[in-house]
Parts: sequence; C-alpha cells; structure tokens
Amino acid sequence: MGKEEKNGLKINKKKFIRNIIIVLIALALAAAAFAIAPNFEKDELDDGKIHLIINNKNLTSSDRLSNDIFIENGVIYLSKDDVSRFFDTDLYYDAKYNQYITTSDTKVATLAIGEYKMEVNGINTPIAGTIIIKDDVAYLPFSEMKDIYNVEIQYIEATNIVLIDSLNREQIKAEASKNLSVKLKTKILSRTIDKVKQGEQLVIVSKLQNGWTRVRTASGKIGYVKTDKLQNEKIVRQNMEKEKQLEKVSMVWDYYSTYKEAPNRTGTTIPGINVVSPSFFELKKLGKGEILDKVGESGKKYIEWAKANNYKVWAKFSNESMIETISEIINDYKLRQRTIESIVDLAVRYGLDGINLDMENIYKEDKDMFTRFVIELSPRLKDLGMCLSVDVTAPDGGDNWSLCYDRDALADNSDYLVFMAYDQHNASSTKAGSVAGYNWVKANVNKFLGQEGVAAEKLILAIPLYTRLWTENSSGEIVNTSTVNMGNVERQIKGKGEKVWDETTRQNYIEYKQGNNTCKMWIEDLQSVKEKILLTQEKNLAGISFWAKGMEDANLWDMVNEMMFENK
Repeated sequence: MGKEEKNGLKINKKKFIRNIIIVLIALALAAAAFAIAPNFEKDELDDGKIHLIINNKNLTSSDRLSNDIFIENGVIYLSKDDVSRFFDTDLYYDAKYNQYITTSDTKVATLAIGEYKMEVNGINTPIAGTIIIKDDVAYLPFSEMKDIYNVEIQYIEATNIVLIDSLNREQIKAEASKNLSVKLKTKILSRTIDKVKQGEQLVIVSKLQNGWTRVRTASGKIGYVKTDKLQNEKIVRQNMEKEKQLEKVSMVWDYYSTYKEAPNRTGTTIPGINVVSPSFFELKKLGKGEILDKVGESGKKYIEWAKANNYKVWAKFSNESMIETISEIINDYKLRQRTIESIVDLAVRYGLDGINLDMENIYKEDKDMFTRFVIELSPRLKDLGMCLSVDVTAPDGGDNWSLCYDRDALADNSDYLVFMAYDQHNASSTKAGSVAGYNWVKANVNKFLGQEGVAAEKLILAIPLYTRLWTENSSGEIVNTSTVNMGNVERQIKGKGEKVWDETTRQNYIEYKQGNNTCKMWIEDLQSVKEKILLTQEKNLAGISFWAKGMEDANLWDMVNEMMFENK
C-alpha cells in the first residue's frame, strides 16, 4: 500500500469518528431537548378563552365546565349546569313560575327568567343582569349572586381570567422576597408564566416537599416559585367551621293536643335532657300553608321555663298526618314560601332554638318535593342560628309511610334526621310483637348508615316510652291491643306472671292468661332503654330522643343523665 493510500485511510477514519461524535452530540442534545421541552409547553391560559378559576383550580382548562362562561354588560354569566356542579347541587327550575331557585347554607334565592330582580330570603333585590337563554341553555348572572354563595369574584381583563374564591375557606398569602419568575413546572429551566416584584403578595395554593410552592399571582396565573424566596406568610382568612348547638342531643317531645294548653313545667327539671320539643305548631287542614299557632300564654311560660333550665327549644311542627294538606303545600313554590315565612316569623317571635319537622303520611310521589321543602326551609333557619331536625320512619315499609322519604337528601339538608324507632308492630298489626325490639332497631340503624347513606353524626335515635299489651284468642288471633305507658307497666302486669328477658329484642317479656285468652307484652323499661342508648354510643350517633314526656318511669331521667352526660 502506498503512502497516499495510507493517508487516505487515516483521513477517512478521522471523518468517520468525527461523524459518530457529531451524531452522538446531536442525539444527546435531542434527548436533553426532549427532557426539557415539557417544561416549556404552552401555558394553558393562553388559549384566548375566558378562564374560570375557582378556589385556585382552573376549571376551564380541565374541561370541567359544561359551557363557556361569558361577560355581558359587566355581568359574569355561568350556565345553570356549572352553577349546579360547583355551587348548588340542588339548583331547581320551577316550571310553574318560570324561575330558578337556588340555595346555600343561609340563603334561598329565586330568579325569574327575564326579570332584573332576585328574591333573597323573602326580600326582592334589583340586579344588573337576568337569566339568559342561549342555545337552549340557561345562564345565570353569577356575579350578581356572590352574596348568596358567599364568594368573592374578580375579572382580570389583562389575562382574561375570572377568579372565584369561597370566603368560608382558608386563604394564606406570602410576599416575594425578591423579584421572581413564576414557573410553569417545578424546574429552574421551566417556562416563565408570570413575573412578580419584590414585596408583591402571592396566594399560597400548596407547598411541595421538593422545595417549591404553588402560588397564584395577582394576574390570576398559577405556577411555582422556590419556597425559600417567600417571606411574611400569613393567614388572611380562616376556615369557617359550622358550629353545633350541642355536642350530643338528648331530646324529649312534650306533646299536647290542639285543644289543650302547653304543660306547666314550672319548678321541675328533666335530668339528662338538653332539648325539649313542645308541639307548638301544626298545619291547618287544606289551609294552603296556614299554620295553627298553639303557643299561647302557657307556651310562653313553657319557653321561659326551658330557657331558665338551659334546655334548647326545638318546637315540633306537624302535618298531623294530613296527606292532602302537606301535598298541596310542597308542590307549589308560593305555598312553600308562605309556609316557610310563617315558620321563620313564629320562630323569631318566640325566640326558639330550632324546629322539629314532623311530617308523616306523605304521598310516595311527593318524596322529592318534600325534600325540596326542607332544602328551602333549612337555610332560612340557619341564617337565624336555628336548628332543623326532620322526623322519619324506618326505611322499609309502605309507600306513604316509609318510601316517601329521601333520607340521604333530608340528612344533607338538615342538621339532624330523627329516626322514629317505634311501631315495629302497631295497633293494626295482625301479629303480636314488640313496639321497638333491639334487633329491629339495630337493623334499621344499620340501614340508615348503610343503604340510606346517612352520616352517624346526623342521626338521632328516637326511643318509645310506651309498649303494647296484646290479647290473643285460643286460635292465636289478635282480639285486642292497647297502649301502655312505661310508667304504668308494673301496675298493669302486677301479680299476673313472671317477666323473662328476651335477648333478641333485649326486652323483658311477659305472657299470662286472661280467661280463654292470652295476653302478651314486650316491655319497654329502664333495661330496654339502656340497651338502645348503648347502641347509639356504639354507632356514635348524634343522640337520642324520647316519645313522649309523661309516659316515662320515674327513674328514667336519672339513668339517661348518667349515661349521656355524667359518664362522659
């Protein structure tokens, strides 16, 4: 091989090595670019749309909005689907009056389509916008509704962002300790989406463990800065926690009829009780929401007695099982409103602490409208610091007695759901049995907490202070049944037989002959009541209630006091 050939091979070899190096460098640069590129992706807010950020979440970019928001004449509009999704899951269109009804914790508002006014808690207020229908979608003038939902709304024109912050949520701010670049990602090489000057306030969204903090700038941009570049952090708004009137409820209904006066309790106390529910109010039959006020002078004295003894007064409001009467009210917004306004007026007039809603015997078809009534009543009472408890029956039963309640929704929209755990066997039963056997009560409590979706802290167990004496003939047929108050049981059965403890019902049982007939009784006494109270403690329920004052054994209240309060 000649010298020139050797030199040519050397040159080609050098070129080959050089080319390989160039390719490797190019691949390395490409890999680096590929790794860095995601940090320089386009800012999701730079797409020309109006973006909606609620409590530091960009809902527009995540396609969570059902419809684009828009601004008209300075009013920010959200579609009814989006208002429902983010602010009021119970937003309701009332076809009869062509209006939307919306509720929050303490507000009920109605907006009629085409009208520039809004009714809030019974008071008409002029507004700058009205409901707009576009492509068959209703849009609500949301910026006019900020006080209903207790939110702060800001439109930042420079960045085309609408900011909505809930005023009942904590907000933390900090200052930039120097001029900062806000990054799209938690990388120094990431794209800068905003710049802030030293001393500028930033909303803290979240702190990460990798030394970065997610922040929101004054322009509405959300990105990342190094945590050590923030200073003077402070809480500018606290979480608003809902306060309960009571940690545990121990209530007794104090019943009296339309034709009698409120009981005179002066000079007495009821140990173990912190709530009394006198039967102050009931609906007038087919009275289109008119309420019969049974308080009178005796009721005023009753309230004075209760307050003097530190009892909360949750007045019972009943439909007296008048199915047509409650139906006519709950199916018409104006009648619901009239009834609610009357309840509020009465509650304020008498200085009540709450209302116990006792609506029994409701058409199954009216289930949702009864829930609607509670949805619209609850905020009005909460606005006054009052409590709403709703009485319901066991989950399984007849259409108009049991299947007429949406227990989950009722619990969500009231302070408490009261399970009237009695009449397992009622006066019309064809078979003798317990009024409230432990096995039946426990099974239904489990249904409330399970299939019905009711939270334990919302559920009050109502315990009967009565039982039934059953009389059967020789064929086992029921020939008579009578109600026996707990306080009268011993007198009723004295000398007629021996009581035997029934572990299934956790009640004392007695059976004795009366001529050719057989008498049977599953007894409610201190022992059976104790078992039910222990059940509420085992399940961590909100508390207990008793039907009704005057039926009890003389020693009951001391036992209740010991179990509910003294041993805590």
